[in-house]
Amino acid sequence: MAVVFLSRRQLASRVHITSSLPSFVAVPQSTQLRTFSITSRLRQIASKMEVELTAPNGKKWTQPLGLFINNEFVKSSNEQKLASINPTTEEEICSVYAATSDDVDKAVSAARKAFKDPSWKSLSGTERGALMLKLADLVSQHAETLATIETLDNGKPYQTALTENVPEVINVFKYYAGYADKNFGQVIDVGPAKFAYTIKEPLGVCGQIIPWNYPLDMAAWKLGPALCCGNTVVLKLAEQTPLSMLYLAQLIKEAGFPPGVINIINGYGREAGAALVQHEKVDKIAFTGSTATGKEIMKMASATMKNITLETGGKSPLIVFEDADLDLAATWSHIGIMSNQGQICTATSRILVHEKVYDAFTEKFKQKIQEISVVGDPFEESTFQGPQVTKAQYERVLGYIKAGKEEGATCFLGGEAAPHKGRGFFIQPTVFTDVKPSMKIFREEIFGPCVAIASFKTEEEAIELANDTTYGLGSALFTKDLTRAHRVAREIEAGMVWINSSNDSDFRIPFGGVKQSGIGRELGEAGLAPYCNVKAIHVNMAA
Repeated sequence: MAVVFLSRRQLASRVHITSSLPSFVAVPQSTQLRTFSITSRLRQIASKMEVELTAPNGKKWTQPLGLFINNEFVKSSNEQKLASINPTTEEEICSVYAATSDDVDKAVSAARKAFKDPSWKSLSGTERGALMLKLADLVSQHAETLATIETLDNGKPYQTALTENVPEVINVFKYYAGYADKNFGQVIDVGPAKFAYTIKEPLGVCGQIIPWNYPLDMAAWKLGPALCCGNTVVLKLAEQTPLSMLYLAQLIKEAGFPPGVINIINGYGREAGAALVQHEKVDKIAFTGSTATGKEIMKMASATMKNITLETGGKSPLIVFEDADLDLAATWSHIGIMSNQGQICTATSRILVHEKVYDAFTEKFKQKIQEISVVGDPFEESTFQGPQVTKAQYERVLGYIKAGKEEGATCFLGGEAAPHKGRGFFIQPTVFTDVKPSMKIFREEIFGPCVAIASFKTEEEAIELANDTTYGLGSALFTKDLTRAHRVAREIEAGMVWINSSNDSDFRIPFGGVKQSGIGRELGEAGLAPYCNVKAIHVNMAA
């Protein structure tokens, strides 16, 4: 029997239904489409908790659609959903259930119960570490599927997701698994009359909110230290990119984590996110996202004086001194701003170049972009830059590019949309030169493949320009004079400084910012501190 394949949009237009559908539905060619039969099919699909998907690279998998609470996928209380859009094609991939405040309460209750249950509370650090190692092994086994989902849902190149992002998840879980039985307290000598010691205890239920630019990585950064210290978690996914972590939720159950230890919810920030932050039984909130949202979270969390960790926006400077290796500087400057479609909080999006090497550097930088930054289908091996994650982000970046032109900066490269086969949220890598410090493109976070280049005359001016921002996340500088490198690094107001590189973060090294770029640190040993209380115990030995 011959069949035709109708897209979701075609079906929806014929029967006026926008329920979740697979990408294509096979319909007999000889059979007239009838509203009642298609409606029945749609209802059958909508009732499922999973859907079979196939990506452009041929990878097939079963995609969970529910809220992961108590180790089970469940519908939202009112069965509301949100659609996940493929940024390459602008088509819906599928719809997942979106949590209400009631669902958040169920997830928190599950986490609270698990926190007190012996199945988790009585585990030794070594046993918790073993569970985390098992999860890391499962992530490794499912690496290709996870990378495929990340590419489909987020738009990042498949090779990047497979060779950088998934390995980061594995490394973070293994790193904190190793720390699980080594997060010691200490004995404090205060004389023979008293025995004093400290122990490190978990905080309790941790609400964690992750962004859409690195769904898998950001989840691992938060889950790793929280589980290491013995906490339980309610992880709220970005509404734009929920799919990869829902798939990973299955691996959490397979690894053997007790029910309720890790709960993963989808939902809108204004509803599910706000409910999680304000919940009186949540002991900590960890958030990665915009500075504006971080400020709102601080306000909401203050009502119950929650422990908070915030990793927010950035407008990181990259300084190129006159003695720098310009080829090296151009290579790392490209990585620092154009990686991940420019959607990186630490992106070195302000390049400050000494006037003596300004022209030479900008030409080398341009050549590097033209050589490497191939824009296209993220499943193609040659692609370096995929689409922006959403239409809203795409329009936001184009808006900043328009502002840069209107304010008088020189559009040295790019500056336009770059649709692939007539669709998708693609933007040309864009470089502005002759930028003044007062311009929007110099001062505001763009979060896209767009960089502003300005010049300076002296080291003092370079430092002043670098620090002339409300942000303080990352920074970079290029020079062959290591004495100057260390001197300038001390003067830059940022949580991280890269000398002769950019954005080469490492799971063993603390990550975080100052000023309006956040509060607290993630990764490294420092990443454990926000997830445990230090309890002091005094024993009167003279009693």
